[in-house]
Amino acid sequence: MTETIITEDTPFTLDDDTYHEPTLPDPLWFETAWFSFSVPERRIGGWLHAGRHTNRGTMTWRVFLWDPKGSDPARMAYYKLASDVPFGATPAGDQAGPDETHSVDLRDVSFPDGGWSMKALNPLMDYHVAYADPDARFGIEFEHRSIHPPHRFTPGEAPCVHNPHIDQLGHLTGELVLDGERIELDCYSIRDRTWGPRSRHHSHGAQPTTQAKARVANPGGPTWREIERERGRGRIQYIFGHSWDDTGCDTGFLSFVRTQDGTADGWSPLNMGWLLRDGRFVRLDTTRSRMKNYRHPDTGWSAHMEVDLVDREGRTMQAEGVALSHNCEHGNGANAFMRWDLVLPDGSSRTGWGEDQDGWRTDHFARMLRALRSG
Repeated sequence: MTETIITEDTPFTLDDDTYHEPTLPDPLWFETAWFSFSVPERRIGGWLHAGRHTNRGTMTWRVFLWDPKGSDPARMAYYKLASDVPFGATPAGDQAGPDETHSVDLRDVSFPDGGWSMKALNPLMDYHVAYADPDARFGIEFEHRSIHPPHRFTPGEAPCVHNPHIDQLGHLTGELVLDGERIELDCYSIRDRTWGPRSRHHSHGAQPTTQAKARVANPGGPTWREIERERGRGRIQYIFGHSWDDTGCDTGFLSFVRTQDGTADGWSPLNMGWLLRDGRFVRLDTTRSRMKNYRHPDTGWSAHMEVDLVDREGRTMQAEGVALSHNCEHGNGANAFMRWDLVLPDGSSRTGWGEDQDGWRTDHFARMLRALRSG
């Protein structure tokens, strides 16, 4: 029997729209569903995220929204987390008993303990998402209508080395209720999915070694940038921005940033992702696409960045981003709601909106921040 080889061009199937049966009894098998949204005129960014620990029979879900008024969970405009809530499953290799629910269908599901819900309206493309917390006078309901088939990242490439990963841009329309105020939701943003064994959280890598210099691919430059480039620290950074108007969305980009392979002058290569121009998605040329980040000297969070984008057809675009608000859920790096100036080769520009997701391990971030503050 010939083994199927999965490449970056292998399409997802209808089975990928729901939960996958674990191929290992690993208790750290993890499968996620994530939707992001924004209200640009209010500098609001938001997430709905659910992670299923399939072989442990539990679920962790979160709903949160941030704006310039506050960045940590206690000060965000809204934050709710339910951790390790029982959620029907049978460990891989075991037989389900008569009272056990092995199959939980992600195509039509409400997460436990008052969590958010999602329902597939059109397989692999369109979804209805809803959540309500009446006590907090908060709620959200929208349809995510994807504008392209799900994008598969290249198997075997960081940061999705072992696990399949979906990224998909969609048009979100619906309503947000914040402190009782009804706010129209009409934006373009990303959903994603990942499944498989996850040996540790994104922000947790190998333990530091005493030979930090040897763990930097390109030593030199400012000390804080050198610390940022240290390998084995679980660093992950993910950026995207897209421009839209009443006619739709035809310009933007998405990628992971490979800070570990950055240079002493601060430029880091992009790893995977797309360039969207004239309504056409083309994979990035990761040998020519790069990002340079400028951090706020007080917080250490991303404040401003430059991005050079080149796709595999040679099409180019430059993006300059400014962080408008942050959420610091884990007490170290932060996710930022970004305003992007997307500059095309003819010199014309468009305003885009998106995120910078800047993930760190706390001890690594603290070392970088001390160096940044010391100048």
